[in-house]
Amino acid sequence: MDTKMASTDQKPVPGGNDVLVQFEDGIAWVHLNRPDKRNAMSVGLAREMNAVLDALEIDDRCGVIVLTGSGEAFSAGMDLKDFFRATDVVSDVERHRAYRETRAWQWRTLMYYAKPTIAMVNGWCFGGAFTPLICCDLAIASEDAVFGLSEINWGIIPGGVVSKAISTLMGDREALYYVMTGEKFDGKRAKELGLVNEAVPAAQLKNRTRELASILLDKNPTVLRQARMAYKYAREMNWELASEYLTAKGDQTTFVDPERGRAHGLTQFLDEKTFKPGHGHYKRDEGGDS
Repeated sequence: MDTKMASTDQKPVPGGNDVLVQFEDGIAWVHLNRPDKRNAMSVGLAREMNAVLDALEIDDRCGVIVLTGSGEAFSAGMDLKDFFRATDVVSDVERHRAYRETRAWQWRTLMYYAKPTIAMVNGWCFGGAFTPLICCDLAIASEDAVFGLSEINWGIIPGGVVSKAISTLMGDREALYYVMTGEKFDGKRAKELGLVNEAVPAAQLKNRTRELASILLDKNPTVLRQARMAYKYAREMNWELASEYLTAKGDQTTFVDPERGRAHGLTQFLDEKTFKPGHGHYKRDEGGDS
């Protein structure tokens, strides 16, 4: 990286050959690292990614994860030879384990991860790569990134839970169009489709992602986590269940927050008149009660 990395304090850095992690001021830059394969996702990559996510969840050097790809691609999708050929010659148990490890990091872990996640789409994003992209909380793409659901062109349907993933963000007409035609589209179109929050020129991609990560790092981490989880679970509920759940979630947040953010925010807004909610956040006391 061209920026100065934060000290690792002699702690081991998670990752291996297929996943690289770099720390920078609270951000963990997590790179899918098979650039010669456009970061196609293999069984080995899945195993490393599961270990990386487990490690970063309790690593105080990481406040926000940015998921991206080494080289000129985010990810070209699943490594077809690795999954469709290599698993043909192994036992059913080994095949099941490979699929389980892939599902684990791509959506089961990322969707409800304890820390905020941002997908930074720096190039090719195809097929199976849509799942981790969508399961990250936020996403920013290069305007010239290339997206595609090309499976129809070689005789299969989108693999894994890709169809489910795109249905959560894209309308039926748009999703079916790209599933049925296999046409490619760029980062600007991905923004229009709701797949990413922003599409920016390639030269600005890293700085804009860093800026967004810094905004998240500046928030009360307990409340940020609770707000993310509240949204994700409530969207699957009907209105009555959501009302009960969100009321309880709000009470829980107040109870577990070591910063006592609600009390500080209300005091600064209502009593001290030092804080206006539409103009940033309350002055945080990161040491907890005081």
